[in-house]
Formats: sequence, C-alpha cells, structure tokens
Amino acid sequence: MTREGKNVLLVGVGGQGTILASKVLSEGLLSFGYDVKMSEIHGMAQRGGSVSTHVRYGERVFSPVISKGEVDILVAFEKMEALRWLPYISGDGMLIVNNQEIFPMPVILGQAEYPFQLEKTLSEAVSRCVVIEAAKEAEEIGDPRVMNMVLLGAVVKKLGLDEMSWEETLRTCVPPAAFQPNLLAFEKGMKLAEQGTGI
Repeated sequence: MTREGKNVLLVGVGGQGTILASKVLSEGLLSFGYDVKMSEIHGMAQRGGSVSTHVRYGERVFSPVISKGEVDILVAFEKMEALRWLPYISGDGMLIVNNQEIFPMPVILGQAEYPFQLEKTLSEAVSRCVVIEAAKEAEEIGDPRVMNMVLLGAVVKKLGLDEMSWEETLRTCVPPAAFQPNLLAFEKGMKLAEQGTGI
C-alpha cells in the first residue's frame, strides 16, 4: 500500500450528499493511518447552491486547501460543477463525473442556458475521465440518496484504496437503517470504476 499523498476535490449541488461522502472518505483514511485534512464550503447548500469539499491525505499534510492545478481526482456530482472546477485538476489528474444535470436558478428563471454539450467539453479538457450513472444506480438499489456512495466507491477504487475494509467506516458514518443500501451503493461504485466508462 502506498502512502503517497493525494488531493481529492468533491463538488456538487446542495442536497446531493457531497459533504457526507467527503466525511466518510476522510474518516476511512484516518482509520487507515493517514494524516488527513478536510475543508468544506457550502454557503447556499440548502438552496441548491454549489458545494465543494477539499480532502488531502498522505504521511503528513499541512494545509486543508487544494490550489488550482493540484487536484489528483475531481469528483463532480453534477456535470456543470465538473466544468466549473476543471482548472483545479492537475496535468495528469482524473475526473469522475456523475452523469446528471441539475439546473441552477438562473437557468430555471430563463436568465441563462445550461451548456448541453458538456460531455464534449469535459472529454476534450481531461484525458482521464470516468462517467458514472450514479443516480440511476442509486434508483436501482432503491434509495436515490445513496448516489453519493456510488461515487465514493468509484473514488476509492481509482485511488487504489479498495483493498482496505470500508464497512466499519460506513457503519459509523450513516444511520443503522441506512447502512445496507449505502454499502451496496459503495460496492457498486467500485465495480463501475473498474469497468471505467469514459465520455
């Protein structure tokens, strides 16, 4: 197991479970002996605003904030959020994106248009791009709320952390009644990342 430090940026829209996914990731890394720093920004999260969480881990981490061009894996819970945070990905960084579109208020009010050609833009901008149908997979599991764990499972797989046991971390981070669907979603995400669908 490598102890090399990594920078993970999780971005999404309020209500998608971005912060919970970041907390599970951070708690798991801490339990595996990594030094971890996490910083979250969710100003208008409750109203569908942008949410971002920086997670940095390694042997020793001093700052919780990731600068532009330093993200090893950008995890976007929504496609336009992927576009918004692209400048943060490093030259050989990876984008994991949920194939979902959530219209922000200016689009809903007719003041702006949603960029529907995002797939092409993202694929041209990032050579290592993995698309996950997280919302669809969560629906099939029977709980739309576990979409975040599908994405987290994909992240864990791509970071090479899948040989560690994440069950206990999940058990401590989610309510008992929600444990099983969250675990199923997490395991499904790991399988999807292994298949590695690209744009």
